[in-house]
Amino acid sequence: MTAPSIIAGRTRSAHMRREAATGWAFATPVTVVLALLFFAPIVLVVIMSGSKWTLLGGNQGLNGVDNFSKVLADPMLLDSVWFTLKYTLLTTVILMPIALGLALLVQEARRWNNILRTAILVPSALGIASASVLFYALYSPQVGPINKVLADLGLMDQDSSLLGTPNGALWATVFLVVWRFAGFYMLLTMVGLQGIPQDVYEAARIDGASRWRTFTQVTLPLLKPTIAMTMIMSITGSLLAFDQFYVLTKGGPNNSTMTVVLLIYRYAFETKRDLGMAAALSVLVLLALVVINAIQLKAMGVSDKEDK
Repeated sequence: MTAPSIIAGRTRSAHMRREAATGWAFATPVTVVLALLFFAPIVLVVIMSGSKWTLLGGNQGLNGVDNFSKVLADPMLLDSVWFTLKYTLLTTVILMPIALGLALLVQEARRWNNILRTAILVPSALGIASASVLFYALYSPQVGPINKVLADLGLMDQDSSLLGTPNGALWATVFLVVWRFAGFYMLLTMVGLQGIPQDVYEAARIDGASRWRTFTQVTLPLLKPTIAMTMIMSITGSLLAFDQFYVLTKGGPNNSTMTVVLLIYRYAFETKRDLGMAAALSVLVLLALVVINAIQLKAMGVSDKEDK
């Protein structure tokens, strides 16, 4: 090799080392944050799930799979899983069409566009815990108007509470969640709608397609990635529901609105005060979420391949 080629090779190697060092400099802070806030807690929860670890006594040594056996033997587990799945189904089935309809409405509206967007997005500015406290007051028989209105319409007894029955508590919570998140999912859907090329709609109009046919054969297929993303977010968020039920019902009446995450909280801080059992159930929930999300992503991948 000649001297110029050797010098050029060394220069390229030094340049590549500088680029690699720059990349590591940018990636290291993110890696540290992920390790401290994500990986380290997961490792700790896994360790706790295999240990006798009480709230007041701390770590008292490993106990193998005893925590998992206790959790799986608890009759409350199946009830909480069934209720969580039912709540997730109701919330997703109701929320997704409403978000899509609001997005289409705001996109088509012209005169009152800004007012509509602001009014729909205002609930999204509230935290779910704050919104739950607000609706707890609205549902209160003493100070809230909702019970009185329903009683006047003959939908419930005058002296009863909407949150005092299993079905009432479920639907009251679903209504709260739809009110709180409809604007957020509408915004995500609007982004997907704005990403659809206008040329496709113009071609559909030239071909004489009706509005319904354009919606079903153009808008929905091209909006599939956005719908899939919002559905994954809705299902995952509903499976991890805690704040709204903790504020509104505390799992009542008679444990009829007990979610899986609320059961974890009870294991850790109320009935059992056993962090080992809470960690064991947390690990099971994490594995279930991984499986559910993998199934959803797999379904998305299969549909994408078919479209191609």
